[in-house]
Amino acid sequence: MGITEAQIMRINELARKSKAEGLTEKERLEQTMLRQEYIAAIRRNLRGQLDNINIQEKDGTITNLGEKYGEKHGEKGN
Repeated sequence: MGITEAQIMRINELARKSKAEGLTEKERLEQTMLRQEYIAAIRRNLRGQLDNINIQEKDGTITNLGEKYGEKHGEKGN
């Protein structure tokens, strides 16, 4: 599940309003939730990219970055 263009527009709208006049408590909560969704989408995208990158080591072995760093952080490839 990705983030939509409408959600990005809303994040930007709330950021502008926050600087100009401040946000209500409800708007601050909405902004926090939208930002968390945005960050989660970026992380999923990065994980997908890492899963598709292979590095050839000096000894000739192939290391998949998704597997290498996924295991390091308690994940298995995804």
